Amino acid sequence: MDRIRRRFSASLLVAMACLLWPFVGASAELVEGRDWRALSSDAQSTPEGTDIEVQEFFSYGCPHCADLNPLIEQWADALPSDVRFERVPVTFGRAAWESLARLYFALDFAGELEALDQAVFEAVTQRRTNLYSEKAVLNWIAEQGVERDAFAKIYNSFAVEAALAKANTLAARYRVDAVPMLIVDGRYVVLNEGAKTHADLLEIADGLIDKARQARQGQAGHD
Repeated sequence: MDRIRRRFSASLLVAMACLLWPFVGASAELVEGRDWRALSSDAQSTPEGTDIEVQEFFSYGCPHCADLNPLIEQWADALPSDVRFERVPVTFGRAAWESLARLYFALDFAGELEALDQAVFEAVTQRRTNLYSEKAVLNWIAEQGVERDAFAKIYNSFAVEAALAKANTLAARYRVDAVPMLIVDGRYVVLNEGAKTHADLLEIADGLIDKARQARQGQAGHD
């Protein structure tokens, strides 16, 4: 009798699993308005080239960006060959955040970004280090073992000014009003309504990359 009960229970569990399977699969599908939204037609950019572009709008002054950064670095390293990842610092018109955005580009052009990127996040969001002026930035940079005068030239260079202007233009075009914000292929914005962790945001981004790839293939088929 016990053997019969055990077999019945096992059969019941299998049947329930089969019934629930379609719902589990459906829950993994992206839902517009919860997981993503389309950019308005006037804000969308025309994809250039063959690569799908993923842009992360962020600031060193944002604690959530600091938490996401180690995860998104690993994620970006594993992206398919047809996907290009770009980070875009935002200022929101704040002088303090403009200094942080300028620092990001200066580190990039100086070849120090990989070494000091997370250190900037930790300095600003954890230790409350003042990096909101040129003098403060240069003092901190010297403490990290970077030659102060050489970095100052890069920090005030035309290349940094141009990169900062481009970043501000992108943020305005996409109407970025919060960070971190992920935008896929100039078409879709990752939303966090259903995300419980930062890793969930990256899973949504993966789904939107597939969606963008399908949209491109559909456009190519109509050309």
